[in-house]
Amino acid sequence: MAVKIRLQRHGKKGKPFYHVVVADSRAPRDGKFIERIGSYNPNTNPATIDLNFDKALDWLSKGAQPTDTTRAILSYKGVLYKKHLLGGVKKGAFDEAAADAKFEDWLKGKEAKIQGKKDGLVQNQTEAKKTALAAEAKKKAEIAEAIKAKNTPPAEESPAEEAAASDETETAE
Repeated sequence: MAVKIRLQRHGKKGKPFYHVVVADSRAPRDGKFIERIGSYNPNTNPATIDLNFDKALDWLSKGAQPTDTTRAILSYKGVLYKKHLLGGVKKGAFDEAAADAKFEDWLKGKEAKIQGKKDGLVQNQTEAKKTALAAEAKKKAEIAEAIKAKNTPPAEESPAEEAAASDETETAE
């Protein structure tokens, strides 16, 4: 039996939500499955991935083949890297303690990168709010000036200005 690790679609139209499942490759996409090992929600930023690491690693070591999207998810979570390191331990390239140390270093770097993205998103959101408030204040000031200009009566010219204007026209002739 050919076993695949793949996504099973749930959620309503336009709002997908996926279960990461281990299923027979002949079964329909949303049909019968062997085991559910996680979930994937692409609607959030960054996407929310909940994965049972040990079960996924166990199924990979048994020979289950991930689909393209599931392979990306497993790689993102480090399951494929852990499998790679365990293969090195089996071949005798290094011991299990070194493999665990390498994986922990990779995991710390990955968590820092994810946290940096989350912080950047929050910072961009606050900057967008500030610029929107500044634009709104500027627009309110322009509207207030327009209303003030509309409500003020036109100023009449004083007699001295009228005389100066008539002198200019006489000298021009």
